[in-house]
Amino acid sequence: MENLFQMNFTEAQVKELSNLVLAHVGDGAYELLCRSYLCVQGDRTVLKLHKNTVSVVKASAQAKFADAIKPALTEEEMGYFRRGKNAHTHAAPKSATRQEYAKATGLEALFGALYLLGRIDRLNELFYMGITSI
Repeated sequence: MENLFQMNFTEAQVKELSNLVLAHVGDGAYELLCRSYLCVQGDRTVLKLHKNTVSVVKASAQAKFADAIKPALTEEEMGYFRRGKNAHTHAAPKSATRQEYAKATGLEALFGALYLLGRIDRLNELFYMGITSI
């Protein structure tokens, strides 16, 4: 049985995936990181956890997060970010601009690629860098 919490795709396998598939996986990885981060911050009610999670996973917050970590990205990581940012999405949520939504999709694609490549240490490093900025 494959361990789905620790993926080890090759770079070739990740390159074969569409931009939006990377963003789909990255959305889940990012949200799990956010939920875990908030849980270790201390006692909170479920309602407070939910509200705090929503505040950091919405597209406008993800766009700020992306801006904060972009200077630290490697060339390869910027490539994954650009792939997601340039993906052809059909609609942006009412709470975000198209530019914010594009950056959020870029962030999710980056996190999806890192997760699938098994680069968990780098994922955590970038997450802590970004979460402290928003």
